[in-house]
Amino acid sequence: MTSTAMERLKLSEYQMKVLEENFNKVSKHPDETTLMLIAAECGLSEKETQIWFKLRNAQWRQAEGLPAELGSVLD
Repeated sequence: MTSTAMERLKLSEYQMKVLEENFNKVSKHPDETTLMLIAAECGLSEKETQIWFKLRNAQWRQAEGLPAELGSVLD
């Protein structure tokens, strides 16, 4: 993942904090209901929130040295 992909989302500090907390404490792969609740809390669309999680997962997998494809190992 490139930092420019994240930068294009133009998130506030508060939005980043909420997203990171949910990523680290709730789920790296939120279901539709959880995604909707996170999006509402952040004031983002569900699509923007889904994109953020996809990019953040890619960043996390790369940092952990895991394969790029989803489901290749348990997160």
